[in-house]
Amino acid sequence: MMNSVAILGSTGSIGTQAIAVALKHGLRVTALAANTRVDELAEQARLLKPDMLCIADETRYSALKEAAAGLGCRLLAGMDGLCEIAQQQKSDILLNSVVGMVGLLPTLTAINAKKPIALANKETLVAGGALVMNAAAKNGVPIFPVDSEHSAIFQCLQGNRREQLKKIILTASGGPFFGKTKEELRSMTVEDALRHPNWSMGSKITIDSATLMNKGLEFIEARWLFDLAPDQIEIVVHRQSVLHSAVVYQDESVIGQMGVPDMKIPIQYALLYPERLPCPTKPLSLTDYGTLTFEKPDYETFECLTACIRASMTGGTAPVTANGANEAAVAAFLAKKIGFLRIGELVTAALDTLPVTPLTCYNDVVRADRAARDFVAEQIAG
Repeated sequence: MMNSVAILGSTGSIGTQAIAVALKHGLRVTALAANTRVDELAEQARLLKPDMLCIADETRYSALKEAAAGLGCRLLAGMDGLCEIAQQQKSDILLNSVVGMVGLLPTLTAINAKKPIALANKETLVAGGALVMNAAAKNGVPIFPVDSEHSAIFQCLQGNRREQLKKIILTASGGPFFGKTKEELRSMTVEDALRHPNWSMGSKITIDSATLMNKGLEFIEARWLFDLAPDQIEIVVHRQSVLHSAVVYQDESVIGQMGVPDMKIPIQYALLYPERLPCPTKPLSLTDYGTLTFEKPDYETFECLTACIRASMTGGTAPVTANGANEAAVAAFLAKKIGFLRIGELVTAALDTLPVTPLTCYNDVVRADRAARDFVAEQIAG
């Protein structure tokens, strides 16, 4: 069992819940990193007394110095700071829960330092799946998934032979707009999209859940994590978010993982693997739910999901393009510069327009990501 952890994205939803798990089980937190929330980061440092603090937004470094004065922590900033935390040897495991493409380089840095990773950053595998998995295999580094769906699949594979797996069932809540038509979605506001029925998450991930982009990213992520072909992944909308995902074996046995919709469960499993200890969450009562439902997703209405599956099948830089275009489009939607449906239209247009090239190194990812973001900016400005 791990005894210490470094947390990238400590002030976000995953990061704060990881801290609750660490406090529950006596894990030492050696380093914390946040994007912009200086005061929250300093407050966490007062509680946890880490060795290192990092603020990813370098313009906030002076504010961090002031807020963290007297705490005795080494202060870092920017991507260099994130990577320094990722490779420092005082932690047994790195929890990467930052949002967006910024998570890829720290993940690669940690792998090259032979640091086990609890991965909650989807974009790491969406944009750099081949690079990450090849590096992990070369360095013998385990990657423990933190997404509730991928954690469920990982748990369902324990004690079974991987070669006997037939397919996986990847569940989706359907987000706040499940069942709505495109015409109904045209008028949806930022506030509407941020009202997720089951999960409490950051704004970007919540919007991705509303567009079903989140499930598309998880489709790509699952392919890399579990070495699957596209036709081995079935997406099922499960509104209650109780069955977090399942695996189907060659004998047609289906093994699923269930629990209340609380991220502390997969976070704890990743940090304490292979131990199962009491978790600071409420128990699941199936009789309280009474009925669990399962439906097919609407691929036509939720364009982002279809775009991600297409990008995954295309390969090369296509997933980078889809992800980069989405990040830029979601930022524009949150800033109220574009409508909700425009997100999926821009992701699809980027895939239709930008060239697909082989993915051989980190710089290939950076170039494709930049091109996708520039394309979206031009479309919005034009």
